[in-house]
Amino acid sequence: MARFRKPRILIVGCGDVGMRLASLLLPRLRVLALTSSAGRVESLRRAGIVPLLGDLDRIDTLWRLRGLAQRVVVLAPPLAQGDTDPRSRRLAVVLRSAMIGAGAVAGQRSGRVVYASTSGVYGDCGGARVSETRAPRPASARARRRLHAEAQWRALGRAGACVSIVRVPGIYDALQRSPRERLRRRLPVLRAEDDIYTSHIHADDLARVLALALWRGARQRIYHASDDTGMLAGDYLDLAARLLGEPSPPRVSRQAIGASGLSPMALSFLVESRLLDNTRMRAELGARLRYPDVASGLREARTQAAAPG
Repeated sequence: MARFRKPRILIVGCGDVGMRLASLLLPRLRVLALTSSAGRVESLRRAGIVPLLGDLDRIDTLWRLRGLAQRVVVLAPPLAQGDTDPRSRRLAVVLRSAMIGAGAVAGQRSGRVVYASTSGVYGDCGGARVSETRAPRPASARARRRLHAEAQWRALGRAGACVSIVRVPGIYDALQRSPRERLRRRLPVLRAEDDIYTSHIHADDLARVLALALWRGARQRIYHASDDTGMLAGDYLDLAARLLGEPSPPRVSRQAIGASGLSPMALSFLVESRLLDNTRMRAELGARLRYPDVASGLREARTQAAAPG
């Protein structure tokens, strides 16, 4: 019966970052994960996670989530179309009924939600260092969807839940998000005079920040999950090339980058320039990053790539 006394955490969108988060929370906590794929049920179970089948596009499959967990991390992205996020709206409706007012479990405090958003909501900041108090000015549909999602969760917070928003820049790691494949494809970056500033976070450190926000995040508070690096995008990829033993990417003008073969999402990272201030993340969440800059994270990626097996 001990496992039923453990606090329960629900992860919505338990992909790579969600699995990293779950590994930090287990076995001290009981971790549940919403999945729309029956094929993932067994792999989640093997990882010690309780799988829950449900579809964010069908609210009738979500009502069973009520009362299962008072702490929720939402990592699921919006659909790749439109300017709004109906998925967040549906899930917020369901959680509201469980976390607030008459629907909440008797004797429990109001629920807590951590929503992982994107730093893209700020739009182009001309290379300025950005704090969480800066007004969002999303320039892409992707960023507008995220800002709409934030609004759904902040409305839940105004109703009484403890909601924290974590805005995330470019994520990297040693495998899926390593810049190695990009370098091998010889995809270009902007020339120095056109280059833009970007921020980064290692996937392991992002999972740590999310875990801290689950317990320490303040109500209606926004946090930047970002490392200390302040580099131009081209310099970052030149550094990655040196550390990973790959050729440096070609440099092209801003006019030429649109015909370079980059995906629309990759292009969006090359037209908006900003650096995230992570003071609040460190001071309020107490985050200590394993990889405080991209150089340390890329060196670890090189070590892992060289390891046998």
